[in-house]
Amino acid sequence: MTMIRTTLITLSALLVLALPAQAADDGIAVPTLRPSVTVTSDVVRVGDLIENAGSAALIAVYRSPDLGTTGALPVAQVLGVLRAKQVIGVMTGDIKEVQVTRLARTFANKDLENAVASALERRFGLGDAANISVSFDRGVSDMRLDASNTGALQPVATRYDARSGRFDLAFEINNDSNPTPTKLRLTGTAIETVEVAVLTRDIERTETLKSSDVAQERRPKAEVPGEAATRDRTVGMQLRRPMRAGTPIRTADIAKPEFVTRDQSVTVIYQVPGIYLTTRGKAIESGAEGDTVSVLNLQTKRTLTGVVTARGQVTVLGASQSAPMETAVEQTSSLRRDEAPAPVDTAALLRNLVQAPASPDKIAEAQIPQARVSQAQAK
Repeated sequence: MTMIRTTLITLSALLVLALPAQAADDGIAVPTLRPSVTVTSDVVRVGDLIENAGSAALIAVYRSPDLGTTGALPVAQVLGVLRAKQVIGVMTGDIKEVQVTRLARTFANKDLENAVASALERRFGLGDAANISVSFDRGVSDMRLDASNTGALQPVATRYDARSGRFDLAFEINNDSNPTPTKLRLTGTAIETVEVAVLTRDIERTETLKSSDVAQERRPKAEVPGEAATRDRTVGMQLRRPMRAGTPIRTADIAKPEFVTRDQSVTVIYQVPGIYLTTRGKAIESGAEGDTVSVLNLQTKRTLTGVVTARGQVTVLGASQSAPMETAVEQTSSLRRDEAPAPVDTAALLRNLVQAPASPDKIAEAQIPQARVSQAQAK
């Protein structure tokens, strides 16, 4: 019975396709070969190749090209295959070949990496997905699936080893033509990374970092214990220790440039409103701008404490000041018209900075080695 039914279907197809010219005259749709064909399944059927194929449309005649690819079929070959399936009388016009394209859904390698990173985000001790670097086993590149897989990649099982960075993830994708989702398994390595400044050459501790000395790279977080320093933050700074080229820089590795180094000869400035004194001294310790350091007054052999205000310059604060003034410039007064100067023990000041003469009355006449004394006239 089945054989009889199949024979009847084939005969019906022959009757439909046998007399195309007469059918056209009678207003019946004529079976016509298509110049280009798009398919979604793994087989090409008569109905894909021929417009108005009638009951013969479901007959499979070719295996489809690979997912996401296009193949060309000479017309003579197509007609030969159709005749073997008892399909004849097809109008071809001036078509020389038929282009057959198989649609596919393509996941680029980056799409798969993002899917894995998102599945691991803020889990197993990892941070944001944007900072997770993923590499696949077996060199996974772009992946093509049947076009019917229209759903999103949904992680359904996740395994991760924090020590080795190994992952094993299972995904599911909803399929329009099949109630059972398509399953996908990905394995590989995922590690958290950070953006960090990296030295481009060997640098000594005393050198100031220039823009050409530092590059910005992404490194495994395990290589940068502590807070990673950015390139912008490191330029103009000094290292706390000598470091080799290629070494990532942490914020703990850098410091402001030292304006004063230990045992360096420095200019010591003592200033309060109305008084400005300078003398020579020797730094007892190193310091950057704004650091508090000890200096030895070379004249009196007294140890003073001051703030580094410029290269080779330390400012000693007076009793009426809480912060150093600008880099030393000679001035006589900073008082406004309605202000009275704070009382200053000039004799004590001079004894601290220089060796004062025996008689205070002769201070203005005495010669002070390596120092200038200027007192504003109080109003």
